[in-house]
Parts: sequence; structure tokens; C-alpha cells
Amino acid sequence: MVTFKKISDLYLKNLSIKDKPYRVACGRGLNLLIKPTGTKYWIYRYRYAGKENNLSLGRYPDITLIEAENEVVSLYRKLKSGINPSDERKQERALLKGENYFRFDVIAQEMAEYHFKHLSLHYKERSMMRFNKHIFPWLGNKDVRHIKAKDIIERLRAIEDQNLGDTVKKVRILINQTFRYAQLTDRCTTNPCESLKGIIKHPKPNHMPAFTDEKDVGELLRAMDGFKGSYPVLCALKLAPHFFVRPGELRSAKWKDIDFDNHEWRYLVNKTQTEHLVPLSKQTETILSDLKKVTGDFEYVFPNGNDINKPMSDAAINAALRRLGYNTKSEITGHGFRAMARTILHEKLNFDPIIIEHQLAHRVPDNLGQAYNRTKFLEQRKDMMQVWSDHLDHLKNLR
Repeated sequence: MVTFKKISDLYLKNLSIKDKPYRVACGRGLNLLIKPTGTKYWIYRYRYAGKENNLSLGRYPDITLIEAENEVVSLYRKLKSGINPSDERKQERALLKGENYFRFDVIAQEMAEYHFKHLSLHYKERSMMRFNKHIFPWLGNKDVRHIKAKDIIERLRAIEDQNLGDTVKKVRILINQTFRYAQLTDRCTTNPCESLKGIIKHPKPNHMPAFTDEKDVGELLRAMDGFKGSYPVLCALKLAPHFFVRPGELRSAKWKDIDFDNHEWRYLVNKTQTEHLVPLSKQTETILSDLKKVTGDFEYVFPNGNDINKPMSDAAINAALRRLGYNTKSEITGHGFRAMARTILHEKLNFDPIIIEHQLAHRVPDNLGQAYNRTKFLEQRKDMMQVWSDHLDHLKNLR
């Protein structure tokens, strides 16, 4: 049997501090970890089921040398009887925290606070909506240690039966993230989602309908002049094809981000949390200048009709298109202006796809490994945005 080394308290107290943490072996698996800050911790190193484990025994000198040695003797006896001290400690902590410690919904809430803190508010809200609507009523009060793969697949198939194909994928991701977090926090040892790979088939994404025929584009632009709704919504509708940003980015535009002096609009892209820059063409500056006389005293360029302190509804653009007689499921949507611009700019106006993708705020790795740079190809993008606005005017005037 390995015995403890003959080490004195004086020796331990006088150990030097180094730039990096280091350990001093004291025998029978007992080690003293000395950190660069000068703090010292007792660590018990042992093997169980062929794997190395490390168990903290407390700080020195709060835990004396004799106390640490006595604790190691006790832990060694448990190992000899088949008990893993690390597992035993986890179970003791879990009992102190109560039964709710293992509840799926409790773990999911913790995961959301940890995982979503750097993501957009919209993503957090949509994710919690899916938890509350599609997951918690069935799995929320269950112990994660007792949830089986069959419980998850039954839930996913029920969603699939409602023809909510895309929701199935997103719900599975949320359940998987919850179990991975449960594993990281030692509340379960397996992730039942792992066994479901390939069983639930995700439907092919439905691309947003968009006009790519220039005749259809011209007719749409002319139809916009006949819109009978509010003036801010009319301006948003007219700007949408010129800017071809994501609808959520357009509706939440703020006046503080519009720089008329430098002819640009800068904002943070929610989806990627990166800054984006949209050069203003003469046409878009005119529309914004006229709108500023109406909503310029508000925070949002397109304030909500019911609460000026909130942005326009996310359904406003599509609702406006429907009022003009367009089918937003099969013809054109607010998001479809992006595909419309991408197609025509490349195929008709011969702009480089890389420049177009940068203006779309897509991540396009270059030779230097840079995924996206808001100022890259800026001069080309300024020219492109003016050419695009001029081309839209041309299409509108064609009969």
C-alpha cells in the first residue's frame, strides 16, 4: 500500500508561487495544487473503472494536512468497496437541491439563460415559445434521468402529424441542447436525442416566394403606389425592394442608425450579431427624408400603429402585399425581396455574387478566412445599390 510522504505544514506553507499552477504529490493520491494567485487546494487523484478522477477536498490551510490525509483514507475505503467518491458527492449535492433539480423544464430554463445570453431577443422569444407550446406540457415535469428516446420521438411525431415540419427540427434541437446541458451539469449520463439521428426526416425548406421576372417586378412596384394603408407602412413597402434586408431588420430600423451625411444605414444583424452597412441610394434617401418629417421624433423609423415605442409589426409588410392583391404564400413575401435582388443583380446586371452576398450580410469566407466584413467591397456596394435603385425605377416605368 502506498503511504503518505513525510511532509510538514511548514514545508507546505513555504511552497513557492509560480507563473503556472503546479501540484505537489503527498502520497496515496493526495496532491496540493498551488495556483499563481497563491491559493492552495487539496486534490485527490484516483482511478475508478479504468478512468482517472480528480476530487477537490478543500482549500489549504482551511483543511489541514492531517485532515486531508484522514479524508483520503476514508475515500480509499469507499473505493475498495466499489463506491465512486465523485458519484457519491454528486448525489449528495442533488439531494440538497431537491427533486426539481432534475426536472426537464428546470434544466431547460437554466440552459436557455446560459446558451441564449449572446443570441438575439427574437431568437430567445421564439425558442421559449416552442418550449412552452411543444415541449413543456409533455416533458416539462419529467426527470431527465427517466426520459427515454421513445418519449421524445412520440412528441416529435405528434408535431410532424400537425404538418409542422420545420418546427420538428427546431424542437429536436432544443431538446438536444437541454440534454447536453444536463450532461454538462452532471444531471444525466446519456442523451436520448443521440439515438434519434436519421429517424425523424426533416422536410426540405420551402424557399420564400419571390419575383425574378422583371415584368412582374415592374408591376409590383407600380402597384405599391396604390397602397391605401398608413404612410410609414407605405414607405417600408417601397424601401423593402431597394434595401433587400431581412424584414425584421427593416421594421426595427432606428433613426439614430440612419446617417444622411454619409449616406448609409448601420445596424446590428440579429441573426449573426454582426454590424451591417447599407449604402443609401438617392431614391431611398428621398423616401427616408420625407418619412423623417412624420416619424423623426420617434425612436423607430417605422413605429407601431398601436404603440409608438415599439417597431412596426413583423406582419406589416406581408399584410400590405396581400392588400395589394398578392399571395404571400406563392407569389412574393417581404423576405422574397432578397432573392429577387440577388437573382436580378447577378443575372441581369452582372454584379459579382461575392459583392451581392456581402450586401445581403451573408457569411462568405475569403482566402484570409474572414467570414464577413461590413466594410468590405464598400465602394462597389455603394455603386451597386445606386444601380439597383435606378434599375427598379426603370422597371417601374416600363409598360
